[in-house]
Amino acid sequence: MVGLRFHFLHRLKILSFSLLFVFCIGFVCKAEELCSCADPGNLPFSNQKLEGFENKIAQIVADSLHVPLSYYWFAHQRGLVRNTLKIGKCNVIIGVPSTWGQVLTTKPYYRTSYVMVYKKDKGLNIQSLDDPALKHLKIGVLINSPPHQLLAEKGIIENVVGYSPFFDPVFHPEDFPGKIVEEVLSDKIDIGLVWGPVAGFYIKKKGAAIVMVPLTSNNPRIPMAFDISMGVKKGDQELKNKLDQVIDSKRGEILQVLEEYGVPLLKTTADIEQNTNIGKSHEVSAKTVN
Repeated sequence: MVGLRFHFLHRLKILSFSLLFVFCIGFVCKAEELCSCADPGNLPFSNQKLEGFENKIAQIVADSLHVPLSYYWFAHQRGLVRNTLKIGKCNVIIGVPSTWGQVLTTKPYYRTSYVMVYKKDKGLNIQSLDDPALKHLKIGVLINSPPHQLLAEKGIIENVVGYSPFFDPVFHPEDFPGKIVEEVLSDKIDIGLVWGPVAGFYIKKKGAAIVMVPLTSNNPRIPMAFDISMGVKKGDQELKNKLDQVIDSKRGEILQVLEEYGVPLLKTTADIEQNTNIGKSHEVSAKTVN
């Protein structure tokens, strides 16, 4: 499941763990608090300045439960659960794939997908990865990501520019999650295939006229959209139940935070199955941002 949590979100990075452990040695999460296992430098998700949308959502949850919120900072990479939840350093990871087997997951609180982005003034009208025009355009994508794999299956290889999924905000800030969006804007590439929350955040931050198209896949082995839940330690049914209640009661506030950060939202699998409508304002289709 590491492949899903940390491959499809591309939240792997090379960090100096000694710097993290200086602040975390001896830290144990108290039973009467909500302690988030959070990445110290991974916007738009979280950072130590509490500027990410997962920081905001964690605060909503803590306030609703009437408990203090604390953080255990750990880079979201391999070993996350083993070094955090399992040893009591924290009791919740705010954003995980709903099917992730390493934790006990809550009900989904949002669903999003990879997206295709291109400048409005390019004059393009591409709505899927099946468009033959893609074979003649320069496409930027993170190496080995689901969109990269799907392009390869379709024989779109020669015109693809691969970007490393590894980044280090301390020593190599030029390699950051929104780099593909930035290079679409600077015309270094024609099209970018990016994880939706990352694309939406950086597009909104830049204030540029960008077309953003949610990607779909007919290959069940390479999905493009994912339900996102909160994750707790396996067996912690009590906390899971409390979080489920918060997700239900604070759904509007949570969705508002996600929208403020430009996260492209889809109906969750449960919403689709139950034929419920969470509101057209929370649906994303091909659109121009700004």
